[in-house]
Amino acid sequence: MNVYAVRAIYRFEMARAWRTLMQSIATPILSTSLYFVVFGAAIGSRMGEIDGISYASFIIPGLLMLSLLSESISNASFGIYFPKFSGTIYELLSAPVSPLEIVLGYVGAAASKSVILGLLILVTARLFVDYEIVHPVWMVGFLLLTAITFSLFGFIIGLWADDFQKLQIIPMMVIMPLTFLGGAFYSINMLPPFWQTVTLFNPVVYLISGFRWSFYGVADVNVIISVGMIIVFLLLCLMAVGWIFKTGYRLKS
Repeated sequence: MNVYAVRAIYRFEMARAWRTLMQSIATPILSTSLYFVVFGAAIGSRMGEIDGISYASFIIPGLLMLSLLSESISNASFGIYFPKFSGTIYELLSAPVSPLEIVLGYVGAAASKSVILGLLILVTARLFVDYEIVHPVWMVGFLLLTAITFSLFGFIIGLWADDFQKLQIIPMMVIMPLTFLGGAFYSINMLPPFWQTVTLFNPVVYLISGFRWSFYGVADVNVIISVGMIIVFLLLCLMAVGWIFKTGYRLKS
């Protein structure tokens, strides 16, 4: 294991985040805070409880997951796409650095930034809404596992994309709609039986449900199934990355 290479990539990516604090940290926190104000304070005060939880508190895990997914994908995809765009990726591929070390550096940095952002959003939420975390260890575990998994997914998107527009297609047109329809603002138990069944085909449901369970001990889906779904997606992403480096897809042309 070339620790120096992993550390160099990791530190470079983290330094880029600190140079763009407004874009990387401040903007997502401000955007999520607006959700807390509008849906939590304004709308939430006029709605009843869901599963014994006030609406303002109920949506915190969903909003946090919304930011975590989008930022994990964005950080990782841009991190690996920029070397492709500038042509410096060929220097990286020709250096004595293995694919595993490249993935560890880029995905590790993207996941770290997402986790830091998630914790800052969690602290910011306390200014607007009261909440509790019944299972803090599980909450941190879900946070880390989701950040790593979707940073890896973002890494794949960055390798696949051949222009800046494609970097936004999947996050904006797939991930965000799935998150909004995945129970971020409501419990799927509130839906008619038919739509409850349809919603279970949305993989984000399992992420939000498991994350909400770590906060309040209530979930739409069994927490073991939620963890299993994340692990399955993580393994699929690892297989995809391995195939990309083995075949050179979008790397050598």
